[in-house]
Amino acid sequence: MTVPRSEYLSTAWAEGIFANRVVFITGGAGSIGSAQTRAIVHLGADACIIGRSVEKTEAAAKEIAKVRDGSRVLGIGGVDVRNFDALKAAADRCVKELGSIDYVVAGAAGNFIAPISGLSPNAFKAVIEIDAIGTFNTIKATMSHLIRSASQNPNPNPSGSTGGRFLSVSATFHYTGMPLQAHVSAAKAAIDSLMGSVALEYGPYGVTANTIAPGAIEGTEGIQRLASSQVTRGEWAKGIPSGRWGSIRDIADATVFLFSDAGNYVNGTSLVVDGAGWRRQGGAAVGVDPDMTYPEFLFSGEVSKFLKDGRKEKSKI
Repeated sequence: MTVPRSEYLSTAWAEGIFANRVVFITGGAGSIGSAQTRAIVHLGADACIIGRSVEKTEAAAKEIAKVRDGSRVLGIGGVDVRNFDALKAAADRCVKELGSIDYVVAGAAGNFIAPISGLSPNAFKAVIEIDAIGTFNTIKATMSHLIRSASQNPNPNPSGSTGGRFLSVSATFHYTGMPLQAHVSAAKAAIDSLMGSVALEYGPYGVTANTIAPGAIEGTEGIQRLASSQVTRGEWAKGIPSGRWGSIRDIADATVFLFSDAGNYVNGTSLVVDGAGWRRQGGAAVGVDPDMTYPEFLFSGEVSKFLKDGRKEKSKI
């Protein structure tokens, strides 16, 4: 059964605004990545989704293609964003089979709960490599194609068509600091900085580079890894000024905006999509149960056992 449009795209967008365009997205088989891809394909684009699992990536491509008759969605599995050569080969295959790369989303990421004391150098390195170095590799693998697309789609374009746009998926933890997320905070801060550099160096070629910083997004693997299943949706939402978790559609709509004619002059910045949640996140919001308070849980060395793929043993501070 095809995913209904209401789950991945609002009614704000005109049909066909991405006709004859191609999006290249790492992590495109994930819950957020697949919604971003569905939205862009629904509005006329073809897509290449990149992932480590061949089976998962190819299956997701087939499902995403159902949102629009005649769409072409290429699932390229077996690609680790830490491997530049594999990523470059995927980008070149995308152009060979679909004709171009006009939009790029660097969405591959890794996350888990861990205090610094329980975070091994290899674990810290793995998140930095997947998030930050993976984003850098994606830039290097696709930028020549984005420059070509930008040259063919002046900004702004009288026709309303766009091209040459790079988007990374970041987070808000590093805005205030977040216990148990030092590794992710460092990686996402690096990504934000990278986008600023890309905007400065490739803006003169017509390329735009931005980040989306999602908050707590309901129904995603990310929220399952960070939010204890013992914390109810209502309890979590109390800390969000907008009063709810975000949806994958919120992130997909933000992606459409940044790639569309409406986003022409947005460059080198981060679009925060979190209901103003980051403005209240200064204490401990992830990896804890309702009865765990900051900083007491740090002194006891306890983290929630009700997380997806959570640590099997408590980590002592």
